[in-house]
Amino acid sequence: MKVLIIGGGGREHAIAVSMKKSRRVDRIYCVPGNAGIARIAECDPSIGVMDFDKIAAYAREKEVDLVFVAPDDPLAAGLVDVLEAEGLRVFGPRKNAAILEGSKAFSKDLMKKYGIPTAAYETFDDPRKALAYLEGARMPVVLKADGLALGKGVLICNTLEEARAGVKEIMEDKHFGSAGNVLVAEEFLTGREVSVLAFVDGKTVKTMTSAQDHKRAWDGDQGPNTGGMGCFSPSPFYTEEIDAWCREHIYQPTVDAMAAEGREFKGVIFFGLMLTQDGPRVLEYNARFGDPETQVVLCRMKNDICDVVDACIDGTLEKVDLQFEDNAAVCVVLASEGYPLSYKKGFEISGLDRFDGEEDYYCFHAGTRLDEAGRVVTSGGRVLGVTAKGASLKEARDKAYGAAEWVSFANRYMRHDIGRAIDEA
Repeated sequence: MKVLIIGGGGREHAIAVSMKKSRRVDRIYCVPGNAGIARIAECDPSIGVMDFDKIAAYAREKEVDLVFVAPDDPLAAGLVDVLEAEGLRVFGPRKNAAILEGSKAFSKDLMKKYGIPTAAYETFDDPRKALAYLEGARMPVVLKADGLALGKGVLICNTLEEARAGVKEIMEDKHFGSAGNVLVAEEFLTGREVSVLAFVDGKTVKTMTSAQDHKRAWDGDQGPNTGGMGCFSPSPFYTEEIDAWCREHIYQPTVDAMAAEGREFKGVIFFGLMLTQDGPRVLEYNARFGDPETQVVLCRMKNDICDVVDACIDGTLEKVDLQFEDNAAVCVVLASEGYPLSYKKGFEISGLDRFDGEEDYYCFHAGTRLDEAGRVVTSGGRVLGVTAKGASLKEARDKAYGAAEWVSFANRYMRHDIGRAIDEA
């Protein structure tokens, strides 16, 4: 079969690698793709993820059997609906279901309505009302831009002054664009964060192995929020007891709630959880694979990804025995110095060939391109996701950091404490 993947980051590279392993896939296409994906797929960098008409035409031209829509923006904007109207087979939630991520206010209201445990919250479309509320709010407080903001539209404010500045940043200065037209002010929760990805076919939920992301830019969880600076899987804090509780009180109720609202969800739901003293709470939903969680989860999945995708589309997921390797994986993101604020691009990357033929090692391209001379150069804030598998989390981490030294480029930056929670388990 022929598969078209929409996107051009590390998540899409990890998906492409899984597709290449499939016994059923003969040809992979990707738009726009990147320099790493181009090694295993035919890419067209002239087509963007929001070029819906061009994507549909490209899919028809290549006569693809499956379109896998990976990023959040095209999902929220209805790419799946557009492609299905063209008679194409598509993996990913339709627009009315992708709102689960597209609007934090919607998702919070959904959880409140259906009794799904989450932090207490209030929503505002007027900055003056938000400021008035914050005058009497308990600090710290979490401020979230309602819409999509590349995983960065969340501010943790420790003081009233910081909260006032946060309202200005989100709602008045529009630092996150129209995503900040509505603001969600949320109770600050403490505990261990865990990410759980799940395949969903509209009624059945099959969870993948757990993971934990590192969002802050600098060591010690300092600095601004990013799309993710590294990740490890599984989480040593996500026990079988917690998993069973979440299945009963969070995972299945979320899918059932979406169905009850007439928003059947087919695709992948990312459950961002906080393991508090009072039990697990939902921090956020994503309506797709997370990044960089995908890099440490898919490389451990035993199933043929096409079999699972088909089951999600066809509503037969209950028949799938989803299995993962009994090992661990760690991803260390190599970024451009200055990310997520300002950074330079276009630096040549060396050492990538070292990964060829290496078992248990992966180098997922996130922000790369081929220049006019055919060299792989940096083209984004997050450049590479160096990932390694090991028998234990500590072994996987040592291997990932060792492999990170195989690669070099000017203004390279990475965190040196990815997986530090492993030592505390």
